[in-house]
Amino acid sequence: MKIFLDTANLESIRKYNDMGLLDGITTNPSLLSKEGGDPKKAMDEITRIIKGDVSLEVVSTEFQGMMDEGHKLRKYGDNVVVKCPMTADGLKACKSLTNEGIPVNVTLIFSSNQAVLAAKAGAKYVSPFIGRLDDIGHNGMNLIREIKDIFKNYSFKTQILVASVRHPLHVVEAAKIGADVVTLPPDVLGKMLKHPLTDIGLKNFLADWEKLKNTNQNISI
Repeated sequence: MKIFLDTANLESIRKYNDMGLLDGITTNPSLLSKEGGDPKKAMDEITRIIKGDVSLEVVSTEFQGMMDEGHKLRKYGDNVVVKCPMTADGLKACKSLTNEGIPVNVTLIFSSNQAVLAAKAGAKYVSPFIGRLDDIGHNGMNLIREIKDIFKNYSFKTQILVASVRHPLHVVEAAKIGADVVTLPPDVLGKMLKHPLTDIGLKNFLADWEKLKNTNQNISI
């Protein structure tokens, strides 16, 4: 399963990319706004740092506007995936951009019906928002299971990109289901790195090494 970071924060992107953990990035207007500054410079830098797919989102709600913005976003790099909303105009833009060889991530998916339509329109990725479904009393991971089963039945090449991930258990569940990608906020990826037993084990190892050094000053690694 591929791991994307859901952020426009350059410090976080560099940090986790240097660890070799990132297969791509997803952004949206809200994330770019949160970071402030010039969004064009941020998008240019992100596509330079990351070798994998980088989803950059259109802000237009009409077909022609999405097409114009999609062409502009693609100029940031060959790794740019244009992010379009799950609307009638968004699917039309998805189909047209895909036909031009520009990959599309259809976002704001909340049902299997929407995922099927996006796949039919040629989307490279569909992004179901599981956390937002959980927020309104639904089980977001059940949607991932449904989409996975449907895509397998019909051999859709569209990848399932699990979005709106709120905690590490979402990642484990997505992996068990067989989702293609999860996109994570930096804080969730940070939590995945940690376990209290790891901290305790490291502390004990270091304490024992200090004891050994105290008995033999010539000890070294």
